[in-house]
Amino acid sequence: MSIDAILERAVNGERISMEDAIALYESDEVEKMGEAANKIMKKWHPEPVTTFVIGRNVNYTNFCDTYCRFCAFYRKPGHSEGYVLDNERIFEKIQETIDVGGTEILMQGGTNPDLKLDYYTNLLREIKERFPNIWMHSFSPAEIWKIAEVSDMTVEEVLRALHEAGLDSMPGGGAEILTEETRLRVSRLKITWEQWMEAMKASKRVGMHGSATMVIGFGESNEERALHLQRVRDAQDETDCFKAFISWTFQPENTGMWKTEKLGARDYLKNVAISRIFLDNIANFQSSWVTMGPEVGKQSLEYGCNDFGSTMIEENVVSAAGTTHKVNTNEILRLIREAGKIPAQRNTKYDIVRMFDGETAAEKDFTMQN
Repeated sequence: MSIDAILERAVNGERISMEDAIALYESDEVEKMGEAANKIMKKWHPEPVTTFVIGRNVNYTNFCDTYCRFCAFYRKPGHSEGYVLDNERIFEKIQETIDVGGTEILMQGGTNPDLKLDYYTNLLREIKERFPNIWMHSFSPAEIWKIAEVSDMTVEEVLRALHEAGLDSMPGGGAEILTEETRLRVSRLKITWEQWMEAMKASKRVGMHGSATMVIGFGESNEERALHLQRVRDAQDETDCFKAFISWTFQPENTGMWKTEKLGARDYLKNVAISRIFLDNIANFQSSWVTMGPEVGKQSLEYGCNDFGSTMIEENVVSAAGTTHKVNTNEILRLIREAGKIPAQRNTKYDIVRMFDGETAAEKDFTMQN
């Protein structure tokens, strides 16, 4: 079956169905999908600008009692290789980020059963006292649910307390595939897809926003992928809780699922394009150069992405699975320009804070060696 009619309807502004999405996933006309996704992206972002944020991933603890089969980062509670960073080390990492022009801290860790709400609120208050201008884009839904469980509170109560203490927005990590069929197979103890979604909706109710994510390559069906997108789109219709959508492929190395066939760049680009075509109510799509590599990240800018994501000064979760792609800011500027775009630094709210129209000596100030 030709996908031309589906793509034409989408480009003309018509909302496509789950059945349409499944047909796209079953097609191998990836370039055609990319062309349509690019046209849709330009309706949202007519200027040839690609944004990025200078940020740091701070993995404050790796103790986790969820034991996902696909994770190489976690250590079970009590393990000799487990850690909780002390506050002073976290402050050092934030200061280092600010020193290179950074604006965002993405704090994420395991579901640590020993850390109750007061640990997080005290830490956030101390961070904001020292660094009032840093944006705390931190703690995924699974972490929020664990805090609620060990603190005997509701998720909304936890999020309200965290927001009042200094949490600014919530990343959408841990979505993986939003179907119980796949979640029970790869992360049996993790929160359900309904719980993930409830945390994202609750974040909006208390005055924050979040991001939606998707990981393909767990052996999920095309129907499951389409259902994931449908559930994200429905939640966005209902609450407008997502500022951005980010997808990537599962990295099986060093995990309990190491025998899983690793998806390639073409699978990733196809998913990016279909997501942009289907999710007609989310403005910003991030490239996933951390998992896919800089060149594929650059290519995704022609498949619906308008944003290059974070400089990711530090990243330990994906790299624990054997995937390490380090890019400094000048490299990001080069890659964006090679894609025919104008680079611009943004903040977490997607406001542009600096344009990089030409090659200037000032750019050297933003060099970030990893």
